[in-house]
Amino acid sequence: MAETPMLKFVGVSQDYPAKRAAELRAEDFKEISARFPVEKAEEQASRCSQCGVPYCSVHCPLHNHIPDWLRLTAEGRLREAYQLSNSTSTMPEICGRICPQDRLCEGNCVIEFSGHGSVTIGSVEKFITDTAWEEGWVEPLVAGKATGQSVAVIGAGPAGLTAAEYLRVAGHDVHVYDRHDRAGGLLTYGIPGFKLEKDIVMRRVERLKEGGIVFHQSFEVGRDATLDELRKKHDAVLIATGVYKPRAIKAPGIGTAGIVESLDYLIASNRKSFGDTVAAFESGALNAEGKNVVVIGGGDTAMDCVRTALRQGAKSVKCLYRRDRANMPGSQREVANAEEEGAEFVWLAAPEAFDGTDTVTAVRATKMRLGQPDASGRRAPEPEPGSEFRLDADLVIKALGFDAEDLSRLFGNEDLTVTRWGTVRVDHKTMQTSVDGVFAAGDIVRGASLVVWAIRDGRDVAEHMQAYLKAKAKAAPQKALEPA
Repeated sequence: MAETPMLKFVGVSQDYPAKRAAELRAEDFKEISARFPVEKAEEQASRCSQCGVPYCSVHCPLHNHIPDWLRLTAEGRLREAYQLSNSTSTMPEICGRICPQDRLCEGNCVIEFSGHGSVTIGSVEKFITDTAWEEGWVEPLVAGKATGQSVAVIGAGPAGLTAAEYLRVAGHDVHVYDRHDRAGGLLTYGIPGFKLEKDIVMRRVERLKEGGIVFHQSFEVGRDATLDELRKKHDAVLIATGVYKPRAIKAPGIGTAGIVESLDYLIASNRKSFGDTVAAFESGALNAEGKNVVVIGGGDTAMDCVRTALRQGAKSVKCLYRRDRANMPGSQREVANAEEEGAEFVWLAAPEAFDGTDTVTAVRATKMRLGQPDASGRRAPEPEPGSEFRLDADLVIKALGFDAEDLSRLFGNEDLTVTRWGTVRVDHKTMQTSVDGVFAAGDIVRGASLVVWAIRDGRDVAEHMQAYLKAKAKAAPQKALEPA
């Protein structure tokens, strides 16, 4: 009987692709790790225990067939591994790079619970699809038989692009409308190159364009067309704008120059990586070079800002977060990367005020302690009396998360109802909004979340829109026969 290539987790140790030295990687915006060589990918995939209930798949929002493509990889059947990986995800190489695997698939790996260290699922996923691109296994997007119906997708982020792909495969004409001059949403402009190099995103976008999806860039719904105008032009509309409204800080001095929003800062940096001229960067307003930088927040966006500032040549970079390390929402791997690269974390601290007249000079903060759990179940931070301290700062970056913009006002349609959080309200059975034929998916429905959840929502909403469009097409001839 042939020896199984799997269940080698006892004899084979967990391993990740080697990271470049911290002092070298902090000098550029290239990804910090190379991908696995073939032998190492096969070896690490062979550690999978092939358990009866694959918790890795259960805890993956896309329910990827992880044990199956790990086995195919271990057996050297890479093309089949890619095909299986691609069957549930439109962007597996992107998820392999930016998903918080430590909180999802790898964090729920059975052999992690046994003390052997999880299978390095994300690194293998990245390896499989990068290999597929190099070998020409990634097939062109081929539209299905033309239905004569068209769809508008508002937003070219992961939810919108995923839905656009599935709807095009179903044979619909698909038009994507996006406010930016490049597609990809936060994949393009919100996530730095050291986590996701931009050619990885652009090749996905090009594949969609070559498949006949039409992109309308620098297009703002409400300015260039109202929602109702798009409804008249198309048979169905999808709102997949994401959430872009930054959460505010209420503190004295908050309006001082030099205190900036995280997304403005990251977009400027990513535009520079494309070779664009960015006036706010050139003026120094959105450039950390030579400055004492304080980033406020503890999520992945804060980590992106911290690590970007280091690469721009900041004099010092400190991250201020009101809870402790164990209770931060961001990836622990990202914190470790930032620390290696020279960032300093000031845990259990919150800003009280900002000093400076013409421009910010310091953050006045107070130490915090964790009290009783709040409504979310997390222990609420409380200020420590008499614990105020001061941090020098020439640039303060606010990274406190994002809320939804007022879309009903922006889109010129007061019938579009929203929740008390400002997110678009949908019927969760159909993902349709309060406006007939208008659907919504991604962060604009669930609030700021993960890219993998946006892909899942894009996949789901495409199915619901398909059902709606089929019913609409079926009803159309009957309607034409009705007496006027």
